[in-house]
Amino acid sequence: MSMDLKELAGTSRKVLEEVEKVILGKGATVELAFIGLLSGGHILIEDIPGVGKTTLAKSFARAIGATFSRIQFTPDILPSDITGVNIYNQKTGDFVFRPGPVFNNIILADEVNRGTPKTQASLLECMEEFQVTVDGETRLVPRPFFVMATENPIEFHGTYPLPEAQLDRFLLRISLGYPSKYEEISIMDSQSLEHPLRTIGTVCSSEEILDMQSASKQVYMDDSLKGYIVDMVIKTRSHLAVQLGASPRGSLGIMRASKARAFLEQRGFVIPDDIKFVADSVLNHRLILKPEEAMSGMTASRVISEIMSSVPVPVSRHVPLR
Repeated sequence: MSMDLKELAGTSRKVLEEVEKVILGKGATVELAFIGLLSGGHILIEDIPGVGKTTLAKSFARAIGATFSRIQFTPDILPSDITGVNIYNQKTGDFVFRPGPVFNNIILADEVNRGTPKTQASLLECMEEFQVTVDGETRLVPRPFFVMATENPIEFHGTYPLPEAQLDRFLLRISLGYPSKYEEISIMDSQSLEHPLRTIGTVCSSEEILDMQSASKQVYMDDSLKGYIVDMVIKTRSHLAVQLGASPRGSLGIMRASKARAFLEQRGFVIPDDIKFVADSVLNHRLILKPEEAMSGMTASRVISEIMSSVPVPVSRHVPLR
């Protein structure tokens, strides 16, 4: 470690403070997004246009001194437009690899559901294995590597719904939502002269983010809390409103995300509140409701809330942050 755990945790709070200068009134959502990055996962932002999804991604890139690229998904975008392509050099007689936009630290995959299934799938290898294979040659993407994909939940014309296998690759699904009246006035004030993105400073390096990712993995989780997570996930498989519950990847996701949340809170141990904070965002895109339940107004988040209310909360042993 380049810094001790407490210093790293303190620096992580500074990153959040920088981003919250721009994304006003959405502290919990910003924290969930950062948890996705610290967990080494990726997030799906399901929201309407104009609420700050692009700004959120750019803010994190600036705050951690990372490279950033935005990919606008359209029906005619090709996999090679994302991963890169080999181009023939007439002077040398060799093929030269021209890297695509995925060779950056933070990727905004905007309106990912507008890309064809083949193009959507081109992200899968990058997200899961942190590498790209083009013409039989494998190249590693830079680390940290963090995909923030967006989709519009309202507009369906010209879209290709993400298959369950791809949805499962996202650690968290979050939503920014509309700001309150006073938050919207604050946004207007903050952008009256210049975009607040210009005020964001770099408070850590990409290398320190890798240290934070490693540190969050070392956070202690009591066996009773592991059982608490599994009990919740198992109940998603037997809930009367659910057609298909969460897989073991859901349990692993809650564990990783709750450890990252404890690290952000400068604790060396997970408590039940950490699990409750991340559970809905980790599980809500992994449940398939029965059609009749969905038509009657039932939602995955409501199912998860019912399950959390019914599963007994254990008393865990704590280990201090060293």
